[in-house]
Amino acid sequence: MVGEAGRHGVALPGPAAEPARCAPGRADRNPDACGSPAGPAGPSALVFTLDPELTPRLRADIVAVWTEVTNAGGAVGFVPPVSAEQVRVVADQQFAGLGPDRLLIANEAVTGRLAGVLFFEHPRVGHMCHWRLLKRVMIHPSLHGRGYGMRLMAEAEQVARDWGLAAIRLTLRAGMGLETFYGRCGYTEVGRVPGAIRVAPGDDRDDVTMWLDLSARRTGG
Repeated sequence: MVGEAGRHGVALPGPAAEPARCAPGRADRNPDACGSPAGPAGPSALVFTLDPELTPRLRADIVAVWTEVTNAGGAVGFVPPVSAEQVRVVADQQFAGLGPDRLLIANEAVTGRLAGVLFFEHPRVGHMCHWRLLKRVMIHPSLHGRGYGMRLMAEAEQVARDWGLAAIRLTLRAGMGLETFYGRCGYTEVGRVPGAIRVAPGDDRDDVTMWLDLSARRTGG
């Protein structure tokens, strides 16, 4: 499900100082607990963690989710079929950007299973530090239909607000209904490049940019 959030990209400070990182595996916006619980306790409860310790196990789990999402038809930088080895090359590049970029994960509270992932990418240009680009927004295909995608996006929005950001940007592959999903999350389409993504010969998709104006939503706009 949740699509290809961004394909764009060194570390400059944001518009305001971001919160100091908690100990590895803890959620920045809930420093008194290990992770940020979302929803009632039970099989559908999620625990969100910002800047988790990037252990070999977590790397492997992210690669596995990324591979499963792609092969289920998700638009996260590949066209299926794809192998874990192919995904790992791109994932290692994504992991290498962490520091200025940030990682948010969602685990099922009961099982501990990795359910969702997204990255906040820093623009790395001083006059663009007031927003972040979401990339690799993913929910494991076996967990679709539980509202996890909406909850992951809501958590990302809250994190961005806590950082004092003005907006969030993402890009997506057209033709998959993703505009509707992100529209329900409050995002507005602000740009479209026709046929910029070649999925297969004769199958070119638009590259769509969407924008969440946090200042507007903050005032009810």
